[in-house]
Amino acid sequence: MHKENSPEFAVTVSVIMPAYNCRATLAESIKSVTAQTFADWELLVIDDCSSEPLADIVESFHDARIRYVRLLENSGVAKARNTGIALAKGRYIAFLDSDDLWLPEKLTKQLVFMQEHQYAFTYTWYSQFKKSPEQPVRLVRTKEFVDYRKLLKGNDIGCLTVMIDRVQIPHIEMPPDKHEDYITWLNILCEYGQRAYSLPEDLARYRLSDESLSGDKKKSLVWTWKVYRESQKLSLLQAAYYFTFYLINGIKKHYK
Repeated sequence: MHKENSPEFAVTVSVIMPAYNCRATLAESIKSVTAQTFADWELLVIDDCSSEPLADIVESFHDARIRYVRLLENSGVAKARNTGIALAKGRYIAFLDSDDLWLPEKLTKQLVFMQEHQYAFTYTWYSQFKKSPEQPVRLVRTKEFVDYRKLLKGNDIGCLTVMIDRVQIPHIEMPPDKHEDYITWLNILCEYGQRAYSLPEDLARYRLSDESLSGDKKKSLVWTWKVYRESQKLSLLQAAYYFTFYLINGIKKHYK
């Protein structure tokens, strides 16, 4: 694979991993990064002022590519990710939460996909699992691509699969709001007039927690409405239009 490092970037990929009270899963998530077939990466583990120790887990890997940063106060996942982005030395930004996993060829395949087509923003398919990543319960397939208006109809992009080229999209910042990743993707597509393209391969594993399994649907509905009205400043009519698609897509996902 052709390596496209620019002089201002010390590595090819910076992986941003927010972490909070995750001793049970952190090591497994880090291992899925160290097991990548593509090696020119750095991993920034941003500890959001956890009440349980995490530094010893990170240090146990003895890998100079992994950096541990502890925030002085608990500020939420958006602040943790933004801290990682600000410290990142890579041309490409990728995200992985401290309870999710990548398959070994995730970075290799996604970089080839981006560099061959000169894509600025990509994501992939992924599978959900409950107890074992070897026993996924559902494969999440995505659309071939989304632009701003398509993405308003529902978030097709799994954060754990995203990769963004900072040469083409230099401004990446997550707001301190619910559905912060969805808002970020919308803002990027709107600001840069870009499409986000999907690599149709299952390359990641999303862990279903008790919280995600219970799926507080009412809260999610409220948060999505706020995304339309407060974040994206849509009119009442526009918001209602896209909210209808969001509801329909949610029903389709539930019955797949």
